[in-house]
Parts: sequence; C-alpha cells; structure tokens
Amino acid sequence: MQNLVNHSQPSPVAKLAKVTRLRLHDTVVEHLRNFIVEGVLAPGAKLNERELCDTLGISRTPLREALKVLAAEGLIDIIPNRGASVSHMSEAEIREAFELMSGLEAFSGELACERVTPDEIGEIKALHYMMLACRAQNDMPGYYAQNRAIHDRINLAARNSALRQVYLMANRRLQALRFRSNFRAAKWERAIKEHGEMIEALEARDGTRLSAILRLHLLEKRDAVLQMQAEEPHTENAGHEVA
Repeated sequence: MQNLVNHSQPSPVAKLAKVTRLRLHDTVVEHLRNFIVEGVLAPGAKLNERELCDTLGISRTPLREALKVLAAEGLIDIIPNRGASVSHMSEAEIREAFELMSGLEAFSGELACERVTPDEIGEIKALHYMMLACRAQNDMPGYYAQNRAIHDRINLAARNSALRQVYLMANRRLQALRFRSNFRAAKWERAIKEHGEMIEALEARDGTRLSAILRLHLLEKRDAVLQMQAEEPHTENAGHEVA
C-alpha cells in the first residue's frame, strides 16, 4: 500500500509547536521590554534570571533568548561570566540618540503629510483623544502607550520601509527614557499641547510645520531626560547578580 504520509513536510503538531515557541519568545521579549520602559527594571540593574523566570513562568532557555534580542536593541548589556544588566546610557549617548530620533521623526512627519490617508488621520486623532483620557485619569502607562502609538502611526503613514526600519531600532532604545520624561507635570502638559499641534499640522498636510514640531518635541524630551539624569544618582550595583 502506498504510504500517504509525507515525511518531508512537518506535521501539524510540529508546526503548532513552532508557532507556540515563537509566540512565547515574542511575549517574553515584550514583557521584559515593558519592565525596562516602565522602570520595573531600572537602568544599571543587574538581572536575576531565577527571579525573572519565576515572575514570567518560563524556563531559562526562552529567557536567555529574549535577553539576546534586548541586547541587540541596546536595552541590556550582557557580559560573559558576569551576567546581564539594564543598559545605562551616558549623557553623550542620550544626546546622540535623541538627535538621531528627532531627525527621523521630523522626516516621518514631512513624508506623512504627503501620504497619509483621511482614515489614518482619523485613527491618529482617536489615539490622541484616548491619550488625553489617560492623562485625565493620571494613567501614565496608558498615556505613554497612546503617545507612542501616535508617533508610530505618523511614521507608518510616511510609507518608507527603510525609514521604518531605522526608526524602530532607534526608538526601542529610547522608550524607557521617553516614558520617564513625562513624570513631571509641566513637561506632561507641554507634551500634550505639542501633540495637539501635531494633529493640526497633519490635518492641514503642512509637512514643514509638522516636521518642525516633531523635531522640537524630541529635543525637548532630550533636555528633560538629561535634566532628570543629572538630578538622579546612578546606582551601578542596583539589582541582583544573575543566578
């Protein structure tokens, strides 16, 4: 009898197992990234693998795979035989990273005004209103999530895949700093005002104005972050050794 099983193709069970592993990997990376962004894992903190595995309910293999991804993004440092710690950016690194990001955001805004659709403008406005609602409820994580989504949608509306790739990599390293820059009420209110101006410029398809607003917005974030870092002592030995 002819063998009807094609052994050259992976079975449905094998395919499902692979998908499950991929989802686990992405989930672990996202959780760790959020821990860093929201300050649960502070800059300079040494990572305790056993504690992280217990917290996330995973084994060490997916954790270490996720740490390699975050190291490639510049969010953590892995030192052989010493373990991993959350990256702490120097003043020069912060300046350079925000200068790069301000240029990427400005260019995104310029292109977006040429290419954005009416539906996309509506989606960005909806995100803006949700961001305002989070601010009214003093919901910092919610506010930041909507804030980040607005900037991301503007970049997507630029419809430039090369710009998108560089933008995502540069932005990942700055997420934690951008999150912390909103902790002070005056900075928060200023950021909200600037977001309203962004929406107006986008609706008017005024690329020159939106580009200028975004560039200034990011440079003000840079200044806020540098001011906070100067006021907050860096504890190099924060956290725990990797077990």
